[in-house]
Amino acid sequence: MIRWLGKKNASPIGIDLGDRSVKLVQFSGDGSRLVESARWDLPPAPAEQPPGSLGQRWTEAIKRALHGRRFQGREAVVCLSNRRLFLQNIRLPKVEDDVLGRLVQQEAASRIPFPIAEAEIRYLAAAEVRQGDAVMREVILMACHRPLLEEMLHAVEGAKLRPVAVDVEPLAMMRASVRQFRRDEDHMQRVMFVHVGLTKTMVVISQGNDVLFIKYIDVGGGQMDRAVARSLGLTLSDAVSLRRHNGDRRSDQQDPELTRGIVEAVREVIDHLGQELSMCIRYHSVTFRGKPIARLLLGGGEASSQLADTLTERLNLKCELSDPFRSLAEGRAPSRPGQWDIAAGLAAKLLP
Repeated sequence: MIRWLGKKNASPIGIDLGDRSVKLVQFSGDGSRLVESARWDLPPAPAEQPPGSLGQRWTEAIKRALHGRRFQGREAVVCLSNRRLFLQNIRLPKVEDDVLGRLVQQEAASRIPFPIAEAEIRYLAAAEVRQGDAVMREVILMACHRPLLEEMLHAVEGAKLRPVAVDVEPLAMMRASVRQFRRDEDHMQRVMFVHVGLTKTMVVISQGNDVLFIKYIDVGGGQMDRAVARSLGLTLSDAVSLRRHNGDRRSDQQDPELTRGIVEAVREVIDHLGQELSMCIRYHSVTFRGKPIARLLLGGGEASSQLADTLTERLNLKCELSDPFRSLAEGRAPSRPGQWDIAAGLAAKLLP
């Protein structure tokens, strides 16, 4: 029998393995429509997690997210999140690419917090920068501890899926965001991508597909949950539930008094986030001279129109909500699309 070869009907399944949930996204083979998306919340973690327990929880959550859905095939793309990724901006002499690779390995050996023999190391050569009278190369060093990578891959394989690629969280987010704006003039602009997650906020500054800057900030939804619990006299689990249910409603369906209470409770956390983002913008303007940042694209589980408005005012920078499904011709997009940016970027990794 002759097997006819052609384009695949669907992309691999992008799997965002989070601390509270797993999110799955799949596009059509040409990336024009959404095949399926699913989210499954993880059960609360035990106070002391035995080795391998997180992987088991991920496996079970992936199985449940797949059950009864329209996902096609068994190929999957996963990524390393901030908890499993060592990331640092370094400056190295301007040299040829093969020499640069050796210099990165040497720098990594003295910087990463685990044995170099157990590390997977990658890097992004950003832009040339001036340091005094010298021209240097800004390099983004990325490394992971191989046992953590293997735990993640085993979790996916345990759900009967086949990992075909591993990405890093910042690049997945940027890919999902860049796909939203396809005009040439959009790709010429410098954009700040901000993903506010549970424990950290991820910041990426790029021009088109060229990454200039990546940083994780120690501000996230977990801090907002704790602030609401303290302010309103709630248990942490009740505060989490309150914020989530209020955020899931459309603005015209939210309780105004409750919303004001939550906003006031998290004000200090948002102030801190604004200060940190402002420092990132200043670092960019000093280090990467030329074009200013044109806009900020806000994603992650904490993305909201209210937060976007607040950041627009405090940073004096146009802030828009990310929607990784914005350019799709078909397929019903899930609610609160900003929280799907990582999974969507993973699903798009191998698309043409």
